[in-house]
Amino acid sequence: MTEQEMIDGCRANDRRAQRAVYDRFSPVMGAVARRYCQRDADADDVLVAGFFRVFDKIDTFSNQGSFEGWVRRIVVNEALMLLRKKHALRQASELTEVDPALYAIPAVAAERLAEQDILRLLDGMPTGYRTIFNLYVIEGYKHREIAEMLDISINTSKSQLILAKKRLRELLEKMGYPAR
Repeated sequence: MTEQEMIDGCRANDRRAQRAVYDRFSPVMGAVARRYCQRDADADDVLVAGFFRVFDKIDTFSNQGSFEGWVRRIVVNEALMLLRKKHALRQASELTEVDPALYAIPAVAAERLAEQDILRLLDGMPTGYRTIFNLYVIEGYKHREIAEMLDISINTSKSQLILAKKRLRELLEKMGYPAR
């Protein structure tokens, strides 16, 4: 089944098409959800809620841009809603006068890490750090967009990213990766 056939089938509430969409995209979207949620059960909840919303709002997909990107955006938004509901983002704080260059992640470490290592590192970070890191570094959102999505200041977003990178650097050094 082609992607367009799956989309058309989902618009017609065809269960086979919905299953095909789920089968095709759930592994990737499960990984996206897992990056935001420390607990597997929360990631599963995000995945289920995300696909429910995909099927419920399929008529809003305009066939412009990537369908996978549209699904990803929904899953990320579901993860953020879960974090907001759990008040996990309320502890974010803002730093002043910090040099971001001091907290860069060594490139050699990023090249050698396996997916499970990255998830374990992300799990070792506070929710705010992990969320901002995912949105900025992995999803590619700008600080202004993150601030609007999470109802925080742009400086708080920047501070959380700096602190996330600092924490990652510390964790990498503990794992034996050299500092720059």
